[in-house]
Amino acid sequence: MSFLLSPKIAPVLMLVASNVFMTFAWYGHLKFKSAPLYMAVIVSWMIAFLEYWLAVPANRIGSQAYSAAELKTIQEVVTLTVFAVFSVFYLKEALTWNHALGFALIAGGAALIFRA
Repeated sequence: MSFLLSPKIAPVLMLVASNVFMTFAWYGHLKFKSAPLYMAVIVSWMIAFLEYWLAVPANRIGSQAYSAAELKTIQEVVTLTVFAVFSVFYLKEALTWNHALGFALIAGGAALIFRA
């Protein structure tokens, strides 16, 4: 259990959870296009509030083990991963080969950030 609470692991887990909230806040309303836009914005803000309660502490804790650039890179890779799953399973949108290749190139760039 202490492994999961370490400054290397806990921030990653918290960023995954925060990104689930963030993705629903930013894109979840697309399934409810008939709802008024102001309602989508208000609900999105409420969801994003929860996201911030995970993302900000994740970065604070993560700064004990990672640089700011590494934390941002982790955030972006997690964001793309969560979004890909969300897009397929919630929005029912297919990921194409060009999406996969684009994500792979971004992951390759991320790997450069962590290269010693």
